[in-house]
Parts: sequence; structure tokens; C-alpha cells
Amino acid sequence: MKKLVASALLLASIAAPAMAQDAVPFSGPYVAGVVGLDHVDFNGVDHDSGLLYGGIVGYDVNINGAVFGIEGEYADSDVKEQGIHTDRDLYAGIRIGGEVVPNVLAYAKGGYTNARFEDNAGFSAKLDGYRLGAGLETTFQGFITRAEYRYSSYEGSPERHQAALILGYRF
Repeated sequence: MKKLVASALLLASIAAPAMAQDAVPFSGPYVAGVVGLDHVDFNGVDHDSGLLYGGIVGYDVNINGAVFGIEGEYADSDVKEQGIHTDRDLYAGIRIGGEVVPNVLAYAKGGYTNARFEDNAGFSAKLDGYRLGAGLETTFQGFITRAEYRYSSYEGSPERHQAALILGYRF
């Protein structure tokens, strides 16, 4: 009988954290893929649009409906304009948001970004900048869906406008 009670208590202690996580949406670690439209303005005159794609890792904490998080992203796109094309884009930043209706999070984000641009001759430049964005997120049984707009500005004047769809899983 003692073994049965001890087993039941052990099982309950293992299951309790999982039930607590399900009760608090928009909280915990996540991984996601991103796809969307990348519009790059190289110098105020030359611009092009293409496919954005990449991956995101992050961690959010939900405190009474206010969500605070950190995230990192590796992305690329197929934008090319007059011999210049985009290469990888790294991002690290924060998210702050709140549940606007049950199971829908509205958030703003901001942080550091570093993009690499290359030309046809093999010259490449790594440019530092910042990213600002906003979006809506919903979750269902751990699966994440987001729609997001992001603006990035880099040293030397390149700018990016991105509309992204993000699909992932929260652990």
C-alpha cells in the first residue's frame, strides 16, 4: 500500500507542472519557423522584395496576463537588387505584450539586428542595426501561430520592412 501511495504522489508531482503550464498561455520556451515578405530599401532609390524564411527560439513569461520574453532569430531572404543581394540576418530582442481577448496576445518587440549583404563580385558587408515590430499571436495545445510586421534599420541606410507568418511550438 505504501508503494502505491508513493507512486501516486510521484506521478502527481510530475503531472502537476504540465497542468500548470497548460493553465498559463504564452509562457515558456518555444521554437518556430518564419516565412513572409521581405522588402529591402538599399539607398532610398533601389529596392526589391522577396521571400523571407528562417527560424526563431525564445522564452516568454506570463505574469497575470502581461507577457515578457526574449527571442533570437536566424533568417535569410532571396532579395536581389542591381547586383546586391541579402544574406543572413541575425536578431536578438525582447517582446512585451498582453492578452487582448482569451488566447490572443498582442505584442511589440525590439532589439538588435545584424545583416549581411553581398554583391556579385563577392564583396560582403555586415551591418548593425535595430528592429521594431508588432504582432498578434494565438496558441492551441502548444502550437503557436503569429502574424507580425517588422521594421529594421541598418547603418549606412539600408532598411527592411517585413510581413511574417510564424508557426511554432511552445514546450
